[in-house]
Order: sequence, then structure tokens, then C-alpha cells
Amino acid sequence: MSFDPVTAGWKQRQGQGPFTQLVGPVWVRREAEGSAYAFLAEERHTNSRGVVHGGMLMTFVDHALGWIVWDAVDRMPCATVSLNHQFVAAARPGDWVEMRGRIVRNTRSLVFIHGMMNVGDRTVMVADGIWKKLGVD
Repeated sequence: MSFDPVTAGWKQRQGQGPFTQLVGPVWVRREAEGSAYAFLAEERHTNSRGVVHGGMLMTFVDHALGWIVWDAVDRMPCATVSLNHQFVAAARPGDWVEMRGRIVRNTRSLVFIHGMMNVGDRTVMVADGIWKKLGVD
């Protein structure tokens, strides 16, 4: 990695579940627009073509956007209802992969979010999702 995430203001996200620990660590940084999430792409994240596996990228998107939603609803339990994504470019081992999202709409029971994944100024993926606030009909 060409930079030190700690010096750049990133902290390892605490409270990661067992599955997230397998694919992480995941890093978080508070920014003016909200939280950004990142991970360092490693060989273990790659497919047979040597680029980061699409399933890894989708896992990261689901987690990162879910955490953004969770913060937006005062940490009320939520679950992914729908997650649509478009692969734009590949991520490779050694890439610092960042994810940011913005809440599009927050209703009584659903939260709609749009997100963008980047490596530097290169877009890797865009995604749109819907999260259900659990316990709210």
C-alpha cells in the first residue's frame, strides 16, 4: 500500500462480525458528508483472473452501505431488501478500495441509498439499495 491509512485518518472498524472479519479488516473515516469505508485488496480477495472477485466487492458494498444506513436511522436494526450494482472497473491486489454512500430517501420503514466505490479517482462500482427497518411495518 502506498500510504498509511492511520496517517490519512482511517481507523479499523470495530465490532465486525465473523463474516466481515474473514474479508476485512474494514476501515472507516468520518468525513463532512458522513462515513467512508475502505479495505486493502489482497491476493486472497482475487478470482482466477487476478482481480478482486465480484463477490468480494458486493460483500463490501452491502456492509458499507448497511453501516451508513444504520447510522442514518440512529443504529436501529435493518436488513438489506434490495441491492443493485454495476461493475465499472476492476480492483486489483494492493488497491485501497473506498466506499461512500448517501441516503436518497428515509421513510417510516425503508431507507433508500446510493453508493459509489472508488480506487483513487477511478470508479469501480456504483450501487443502489433498499434497507428495511426491522420491527417497523
